[in-house]
This record gives sequence, C-alpha cells and structure tokens, in this order.
Amino acid sequence: MPTSFNHWLDLAFPYALKLLGIFVVALVLNRLLRGVTNLVIKRASAPNRPAQLREQQTRTLAGILYSTGSKIVWIVALLTALSEFHINITAAVTLAGLASLAVGFGAQTLVQDLIMGFYIVLEDQYVVGDTVQIAENIGRVEHLTLRRTVIRDPRGALITIANGEIRTVSNLSRDWSQAFVDVSLAPESPIERTLQALETAAAGLRGDPAWSQTLVDGPRILGVQSLDRTSSTVRLQVRTAPTRQDEVARELRRRIQIELQKQGIPISIVQRIELAGVSRSAQEAIQPDAAS
Repeated sequence: MPTSFNHWLDLAFPYALKLLGIFVVALVLNRLLRGVTNLVIKRASAPNRPAQLREQQTRTLAGILYSTGSKIVWIVALLTALSEFHINITAAVTLAGLASLAVGFGAQTLVQDLIMGFYIVLEDQYVVGDTVQIAENIGRVEHLTLRRTVIRDPRGALITIANGEIRTVSNLSRDWSQAFVDVSLAPESPIERTLQALETAAAGLRGDPAWSQTLVDGPRILGVQSLDRTSSTVRLQVRTAPTRQDEVARELRRRIQIELQKQGIPISIVQRIELAGVSRSAQEAIQPDAAS
C-alpha cells in the first residue's frame, strides 16, 4: 500500500505543481489587472456633485473592465489546466469561438454602443448634470450608462440616445457660456450718448453683487453691428458661468431698457412690411411711408 501511494504521489505531484503554478499566475494577473483598472478612476477633486458623479462613473467603468478581464484570465487558466491533463479542448474552444462570432454579428449595435459609452466616460466628454447638444437635441443629461445617454430637453421630454449613434457632442456646461445682446436703435439716436447709456447699464450689472458672481467677462460693448436707413444695431457680449447666459442676458436687456428710457433715447420702432404682388422697388418706396 505505501508503495502504491508513493507511486500515485509521484505521478500526481508534478500535476499539482503545475496546477498550483497556473493558479498563482492567474492570481498575480488578477492583482495586476486590479491595479491597472484602478488607474481609470478619477478621484473627486471637489465635494460638488459633478465631481462625485464623475468618480462614481469611472469606478463603475473600472469595475466592468476588471470583471471582464478577470473572467478572461480564469477561463484561460482553466483551459490551460485542462490541457495539462491531456483533455482535448479544441472542440470546446472552436464551439466557444463560433458562439462568440454569432453573438458578435447579432449584437454589433450593442457592442458599438458599449465602446462609444466607454470612450464617453473615459474621455470625460460629459457627465450627469451637464447640458449638452447631441445632433438636434439639447438638454440636461439625466442618466448615462455605457449603452445609452438620457437627456431632458426644454419641453421636459426625456430623450434616450444610443451611444453608438453619437458622433458630435457640444457640452454647454464646461468653463463658461456666452451670450450676445443686440440693441436696435432709431436712426436719430445719438450714438455716443447711446454707447454711454449702454456702458452705464453694463457697469450696473457688473457691480451688482447678486449678478457679479455669475459673470466671467463683460458685459462689454462690441460696437455697431449693423447700420441701415431704418435702424442701427449695437451688440454687447457677456460671458457667464455655465448655463447662466440666458438669465444674465435677460437682466442685461432689462437694465438697458430702463437706462435708455431714463435718458430719453429712442429705440427702433420700424416695422418691415412685405406686400405680395408688388415689385421690390415699389416695396422700398412704400416702407418709409409705412414706418412714418
């Protein structure tokens, strides 16, 4: 009996060492994979919500990468162990390859969505809470996964977009936003007094503590944007905190109107009239009379 046991031990010992070596190598590869995938995680640099969401998304991405890579490592380790016992794995590998090929052909769109979602998260193109424009859709990102992006547009509708269909993204929530305010003036308005009034309104907005924190640059007067016999248009530019441009522009227009009324500067009240069936020269002759 001892002789048979020793003989069996001599036969099993090399296989046990090989299995142990395969297990150790697979374990080391998993440890290395964990360290590499942890490099994907972007730690929150601030306690605000966007930074925390960014960290959570990269943690999810790192978890998916580690889980997929770990499964591949253990499958390869299992196949290697089976081959050590002289078990023919060719049929199993061929069957698995054919199954993967069939699934790949049937899920090309899904794979494309996942790849694009991976790059969206990895490159930090946008996160939940950002306002973005994707094709013709503009809205706030409500939900983001590797497969789809869900935004809520100004109407309140939830729009689901497959990540694989996204080609160009305009992120409207990064760094700063910009607005232009055009003021249309009557031809008789004194331009120097008008510019001074506009500067007074702009300075009032800059000096208001309730609004100054939303401003990045300006408001500044760019000058006369257009000029014709019916009116002249002066343009102002203002840069604001992300997504605050509309409300700042509305407040700037309100202050401009108050200042112009205070100084008695008229704005343009000329209306353009199109007459069907009348020649262009006749229309041009009629418009000044209609405006007066």
